[in-house]
Amino acid sequence: MGRTVRLALNAFLGAALAMSLVVDGHAQDKQITLGFAQVGAESAWRTANTVSVKEAAKDAGINLKFSDAQQKQENQIRAIRSYIAQKVNVIAFSPVVESGWEPVLQEAKKAGIPVILTDRAIDVKDKSLYTTMIGSDFLEEGRRAGRWLEEEYKNNPGPINIAELQGTVGSAPANDRHAGLMEIIKNDPKFKIIASQSGDFTLAGGKQVMEAFAKTYGKQINVVYAHNDDMALGAIQAMEEAGMKPGTDVKVVSFDATKGGFQAMIAGKINVDVECSPLLGPQLMSAVKDLVAGKTLPKRIVTKETVFPQNVAAQILPSRKY
Repeated sequence: MGRTVRLALNAFLGAALAMSLVVDGHAQDKQITLGFAQVGAESAWRTANTVSVKEAAKDAGINLKFSDAQQKQENQIRAIRSYIAQKVNVIAFSPVVESGWEPVLQEAKKAGIPVILTDRAIDVKDKSLYTTMIGSDFLEEGRRAGRWLEEEYKNNPGPINIAELQGTVGSAPANDRHAGLMEIIKNDPKFKIIASQSGDFTLAGGKQVMEAFAKTYGKQINVVYAHNDDMALGAIQAMEEAGMKPGTDVKVVSFDATKGGFQAMIAGKINVDVECSPLLGPQLMSAVKDLVAGKTLPKRIVTKETVFPQNVAAQILPSRKY
């Protein structure tokens, strides 16, 4: 082979390699787009969850399209349809309620866009409509609260009357935190739920419902079982205004373990707080990257959590991130 031919061949091969690297580089550098439909901003927990998702997307270099459904399912469905139209790589959402998702998720499946559930589950016959669900085990959270109540009142013959402040009607945490409690106390006749009403996971809702409970049941109430800290804090306000003593005369069981919940425990007004971590952003971004890379995800990714009794609150509070 002559020198001229060799030089030409080397130049050709070099150009081909350079072109290959550019093409591969573009393929590798192409930014992932994630459409995320949030429930709303109904609580301190949800605000922390939103911050976690936004910060994790930024850190992961993922293009995040974010929408706030203001606790309305129709807004979430509209947002998901918008993400489908925009041909995002992955759709993730924290569903307002469990039912009614089949039509829009069928549309996402038809478009070839994988769906990740965060924080809350959905009730669908076709489980292939979503790839994985990342978040807490709400049923186990309810069981943990029930076990705490059994231990707290093991030497008390009762009756123990419980006023329940439920979360948003039809939502997974509201359904499961109630079911988990009932699973533990159903065979112990001294425990009785004498009142149960939704406060929609909000402080104002918790206060309003507790005001009505205090007027109707007063000193009959031994335990307030609030499905999140915001409602518990609202209930505490209502009880104090009604001359009741939360944390002493009335035991308060809550969920989420936010800074506000810890401060109420330190003040002696919440007796136990069952953890439910909102910091799901890093787990979500890792799952999104794995999906785009063609990896198979487990159907359920459970967040590790615990229970915080009142006596550890002062020690733990400085390390809380939300």
